[in-house]
Amino acid sequence: VQLVESGGGLVQPGGSLRLSCAASGSAFRLSAMGWYRQAPGKQRELVAVINSGGTTNYADSVKGRFTISRDNAKNTVYLQMNSLKPEDTAVYYCYMLLYATWGQGTQVTVSS
Repeated sequence: VQLVESGGGLVQPGGSLRLSCAASGSAFRLSAMGWYRQAPGKQRELVAVINSGGTTNYADSVKGRFTISRDNAKNTVYLQMNSLKPEDTAVYYCYMLLYATWGQGTQVTVSS
């Protein structure tokens, strides 16, 4: 199984980005998927998770601003990030629970 993230970049505070994570293989629809992030000098932390049935959970720091979703037909999970803050700056990683597999990460930088 391989996970490939895309959609990161530089955005001003208050802006939006949408991250995508495309998975190979046929087991995507069976697995919970998560987005994590790691800022410089900090531990990797859970941002959002969606299970195979579509139930979602979020870190308190992103509730109301970020939305995780999935498209099983495209083997893809998304993270819509709105009202971005400088403290959201980090490398964002996709995670597939079923195979304990990480993507390579995509950099998100929020700065004016």
